[in-house]
Amino acid sequence: MEWPPAPRRTGRLVLRESEGRDRAGFVELFGSAEVGAYIGGARPREELEREMPEVPGRRPGLFVVEAEGTMIGMVTLDRRDAERPEAAGQVELGYLFLPEAWGRGYAAEACAAVLDWFADARPGEPVALRTQTANDRALRLATKLGFTEVERYEEYGAEQWLGVRSPAAPPR
Repeated sequence: MEWPPAPRRTGRLVLRESEGRDRAGFVELFGSAEVGAYIGGARPREELEREMPEVPGRRPGLFVVEAEGTMIGMVTLDRRDAERPEAAGQVELGYLFLPEAWGRGYAAEACAAVLDWFADARPGEPVALRTQTANDRALRLATKLGFTEVERYEEYGAEQWLGVRSPAAPPR
């Protein structure tokens, strides 16, 4: 698929390729204890400041989510490793948002826009999503976006949830 796509606009957001001005937002995102709660924890800020490239996240499948001119999060589409038994080879949707953006519907709006873009770019290809079962908000969003549970499994010392969204299944 062609990358980068033109910026996508929703009612309140812009989804675009990463730029140098996003560096501080990436440091904040990966250094946040709240953000890291279900993904293995926060990374030390000193380490992030030292190792973060000048233009972080510039790769196919990563959309920076911007509201009112400021980065508030990111949405990713990544092909899963063939070695991983659950959903091997499928494209997986991921997202991270800064805590101050939580509870406003931004994740649902941004993820829906990315899923629409992907459905146009790869018609008929399903998308996977996984999260910890303890992450109630992520499970509610997965259901809202039209993901159906495929399996639960243990990884990283916690129960994980894997769902798949068929392109034929509209979001609820």
